[in-house]
Amino acid sequence: MGCFDENSEIMEHFFHPRNVGKIDNPDAIGHVGNPKCGDIMDLYLKIKDNIIIDAKFQTYGCAAAIASTSVLTELIKGKSIYEALKISNKKIREVLGEMPPHKYHCTVLAEQALKAAIEDYKNLASPEP
Repeated sequence: MGCFDENSEIMEHFFHPRNVGKIDNPDAIGHVGNPKCGDIMDLYLKIKDNIIIDAKFQTYGCAAAIASTSVLTELIKGKSIYEALKISNKKIREVLGEMPPHKYHCTVLAEQALKAAIEDYKNLASPEP
């Protein structure tokens, strides 16, 4: 299928994405998009005592975009928000395996969705006066 091997981790996460959907009453939402490629990601987090106890996503985009968000949700569950912030797009690419360089932006977008969600959580937890 396209530029990915049928047996790749990318295709596995594309055809069988983990943690798809919304979380009712999320503690944080990260919404990002890339107008150049058209990918849009929404990341929903449930957080308790700064630990990500649940993560779900809705992504509109290519196989690499969907796979990147799927992997991200698996990597961050059970981690503190501080540990999660250390997960880079390079780590997502490492998990997904071989990917054409022109698809790297999908993993960058997933990282940005995580940062946006955690920023949202921090803003909700400590609203400015």
